[in-house]
Amino acid sequence: MHTCFIGVGSNLGDPVAQANQAIAALSELADTQLVDVSSLYASKPMGPSDQPDYVNAVAKLTTTLTPLALLDALQYIELHQGRVRKDERWGPRTLDLDILLIDDLAIDHPRLTVPHYGMREREFVLYPLFEISPNLVLSDGVALSQLIQSCPRNGLETIDNA
Repeated sequence: MHTCFIGVGSNLGDPVAQANQAIAALSELADTQLVDVSSLYASKPMGPSDQPDYVNAVAKLTTTLTPLALLDALQYIELHQGRVRKDERWGPRTLDLDILLIDDLAIDHPRLTVPHYGMREREFVLYPLFEISPNLVLSDGVALSQLIQSCPRNGLETIDNA
């Protein structure tokens, strides 16, 4: 059984609804249990600034899926919710599901890098992750609480999802 953290992001097609639909889809994945989900957060886009703000969250899962099978399942959810993969990095999208962490695994595969390559600097990953796992220590011994201390919020705000 693996413990995984999944980053959820959307800035097109009613991002709050997209994020909630993705979280519901995560809860229905085979051989997987949704353990916890952060609040939804509004964040400024990375990359091109001429796009809408993002809605982000982090979900904690346990699964018996292999890392690549989990990636395939996440990409299926993205596709089902209208994700179109383009060459443009950090562009607008209906849904982005990223595997942030899987246990203490380090994976360097052409399709998957774990821990997620940019998570240590991204407020829209660190703050939601801290909300659901404040005592998390990364595989290199760095505490999530340390990363939070050196990561400005950059306008990140919790969304009232009532």
